[in-house]
Amino acid sequence: MPHDHAASTSLIVSTYWPILLLLCLAASFAVAVLILTHLLGPRRAGAIKGGAYESGLNPIDTARKRFNVRYYLLAMTFLVFDVEIIFLYPWATSFRQVEPGSELGAVFLGRILFFLLASVAAYVYAWRKGVFRFD
Repeated sequence: MPHDHAASTSLIVSTYWPILLLLCLAASFAVAVLILTHLLGPRRAGAIKGGAYESGLNPIDTARKRFNVRYYLLAMTFLVFDVEIIFLYPWATSFRQVEPGSELGAVFLGRILFFLLASVAAYVYAWRKGVFRFD
């Protein structure tokens, strides 16, 4: 059975052209915004504009200050749940294709329930350790 290289290349191009189009649009938008900002933006320099900005307050200390470990733990907890959401999307789309009542459906559901229970256990552990308390 001969393999038609042109047909497979055409299939790949037709499958991925929306992604390529989206990437081109995003890149052109980013470049256009940078160029327009440079051309149309104000050009006033000064000591106040060049100074550090801390939420509208004057800087009071150095940037080399030590932070409480809880801030880092909170950031890692956020990342865990962010990654969890990223894993839930492909699971949800593939779970829709599983036949109802099949053994594969039970395996799919069991795996995601284990994943969610492990995430909830991590959240409860962080809560019990006081990660979310900043007093």
